[in-house]
Amino acid sequence: MDDADDPRIFFAAERSLLAWNRTCLAMMGFGFVIERFGLFLRLMDPMHAHTPRSGASFWVGMALMLFSSALACLSTISFRNIVRRLMPHQIPSGRFAGLALIANLGVAVAGLALTGYLAMAAQ
Repeated sequence: MDDADDPRIFFAAERSLLAWNRTCLAMMGFGFVIERFGLFLRLMDPMHAHTPRSGASFWVGMALMLFSSALACLSTISFRNIVRRLMPHQIPSGRFAGLALIANLGVAVAGLALTGYLAMAAQ
């Protein structure tokens, strides 16, 4: 079998996309934990319990969640470009190439929704 006809190229691209998906999920989770750390610190100090969220942990957490959402979108675009360059016989028959894309875009949308919710709740 010629390397150009090998369906493993598609599977390798899909595994890479799903690895980016896991990375983005982990970064979103870490950003959420950082954002919520400021709430924990405020609760530990009763004098500052009712101050608005505008500390460094809030902004760093929000930035990390936005960055991971953008990274999920960029990895989706990269995967689509790779799959478009493949020949039809390189994509295994019966395989829906859009499943990984849907999963990755779902992570991006969820990250943006969470970021928006936390930004609105901070006001």
